Amino acid sequence: MQSKTDNARLLALTVINSVFTDGAYANLALNKALNNTILTDIDRRFVTELVYGTIKAKGTIDWFINQAITRPLHKVSPMILNILREGVYQIYFLERIPVSAACNEAVNLAKKFGHPGTVKFVNGVLRSIVRNKERLVFPTMEENEPLHIALTYNHPEWLVQRWRYRFGTEETIALCKYDNENPALSLRVNTLLITREELKKRLEAEGVEVRLSNWCKEGLVCGKIPSFAAIMSKFGQYIYIQDESSMLVAGILAPEPGNLVIDVCSAPGGKTTHLAQLMKNTGKVIATDIYAHKLNLVVENAERLALRNIETREQDASIVVGEWREAANCVLVDAPCSGLGVLSRRAEARWTKTEKDLNFFPPLQKKILASASSYVKPGGRLVYSTCTLEANENGRVIEDFLSKHTEFTRLNFKHPLTGETISELQLLPQKDGIDGFYICLLGRK
Repeated sequence: MQSKTDNARLLALTVINSVFTDGAYANLALNKALNNTILTDIDRRFVTELVYGTIKAKGTIDWFINQAITRPLHKVSPMILNILREGVYQIYFLERIPVSAACNEAVNLAKKFGHPGTVKFVNGVLRSIVRNKERLVFPTMEENEPLHIALTYNHPEWLVQRWRYRFGTEETIALCKYDNENPALSLRVNTLLITREELKKRLEAEGVEVRLSNWCKEGLVCGKIPSFAAIMSKFGQYIYIQDESSMLVAGILAPEPGNLVIDVCSAPGGKTTHLAQLMKNTGKVIATDIYAHKLNLVVENAERLALRNIETREQDASIVVGEWREAANCVLVDAPCSGLGVLSRRAEARWTKTEKDLNFFPPLQKKILASASSYVKPGGRLVYSTCTLEANENGRVIEDFLSKHTEFTRLNFKHPLTGETISELQLLPQKDGIDGFYICLLGRK
């Protein structure tokens, strides 16, 4: 008879397989799986730990598996490989799980998804890894520093190499450690309906550990939450789940009531709804996205927050809309990017991106920025932002833009934490303790 814990391992495996084999987003796949399954709170936490832990540690886990097999990993069927990954994660990273249980349950899963040969293969690989556990050691820092850091702190070696060149060894390790921590849940308060202080009191009355954000005056940061679903059910109209760094963008653009604002890459609507909120439900925010189904999320979030000044439009941000030329007081370009500043929140992203992929974004970002800038009226403002640490996607995009658009100039703004005057903001997780983000404010002369 199958136990609930066995069901938890099976559920975790289906999510892991959907991420690694089908390209699903870990958070969306996990939430869908948990919402469609009845599990105890303990098993829900176990599934969550298995999914995020196995995905984040994929590179290190694969290194262990490679020591125990003679064939290349790509020759192992995806489901069997993911069974091995889930098993190795428990053996190496979950001390409270008996090694025998990790091996036996992996074998049971192999029976469900494989044939006698694959069952024997899974059993043999895991038993070999257990037998040789003490001998399977990473190269030392002296032998191969990038690989040692990559395996110890669960990041791809190419990315460790890149960060070592830019930040040095110590900060690279700190950045990797940050990415491996469970990110804090931060909420942006809908101040049109409730004050931050009042919502903090109400959340605390529900047993939520919560503190005021030091970065954003509309922000709250939560510790323990008894039930996320219950909190959303009770307080959904008052909150938007948003990273602290992401909350800064709308405040730096600083639209005023009655303005026309265009947000050219708006979905799912975090910054769009924040802009509408700062405008006190007046004026108009035109929210565009290239995908119609993503705009539905903007509409849903606007309705939930009782915001009536948002209009959506399906539109490729790299193509100029003639009727909007020099019409907007404010324009937001939250550009598509490599996302290397938010790897703690996107467990699979460190493995789905390659160094070659980084070349894709700057040309697209430059094209979108050039198009969107045409909407800014004289005296108007534009914010360019990304959630990456890459200079080629951040400061160098701005430099290239200003060299070709002399009608624009940088505008200074206040650092949200220190209050010092700055012309651009690059947040670094290992230094600032929040997600990596870049924000630059421009003005049309």
